[in-house]
Amino acid sequence: MTMDELLAGFREVATASVADAVDKVCGRRGYMEHALKPRINERRIVGPAVTVLEEPTAESVPPQHALDLIDQAAPGSVIVIAIGGEPDVAVWGGLMTAGAWARGMAGAVLDGAVRDIAEIRRDYDFPVIARAVSPGTTVGRFRTVASNVPVICGGIEVTPGDWIVGDVDGVVVVPCARAAEVLAMAREIDARELEQARLIVEAKSLRRGLAKYGRI
Repeated sequence: MTMDELLAGFREVATASVADAVDKVCGRRGYMEHALKPRINERRIVGPAVTVLEEPTAESVPPQHALDLIDQAAPGSVIVIAIGGEPDVAVWGGLMTAGAWARGMAGAVLDGAVRDIAEIRRDYDFPVIARAVSPGTTVGRFRTVASNVPVICGGIEVTPGDWIVGDVDGVVVVPCARAAEVLAMAREIDARELEQARLIVEAKSLRRGLAKYGRI
């Protein structure tokens, strides 16, 4: 399956179905912790991950790996920044959004906070899923130490190239090597749920739908 086919497919299926499909296909949880929520808009984020790792520091240094990665990332990429679940430091703001928007990136997923909310909404309408909102800078508190390495974000490992599917339901990480299988399973789940919902409405009975399809 081509990248374009995967992109179109993951844009169409329900995020919950993708989460269930990862459970079934990969045998493990793929969805991030519930604290990561859309902070700018409700636009869906779908695309292959590029990653940044941050760690605490007392140095006053810019987030160089993130800045470089934004300038180098392919259009449609989703930047994932791991900072150990720190909710009171913003790893993303207006200037980084300007760069990502100009590069055609698909969105940002942050295991930390975002700031400059009004600016991002007004000027870019760029989708950002983050653990929190905070005005605090990383400078003098955290530094970037690597890019495009495996990271933990929202309690889930993200490897560069993994597919990120995120919206108001949450964020799911789909291992790149199993993406086609996960998409096929998610489509099956969507189709079964559509049929089940139709039966429940027609029969005016939740129990009949559960009895026939065995899914809740």
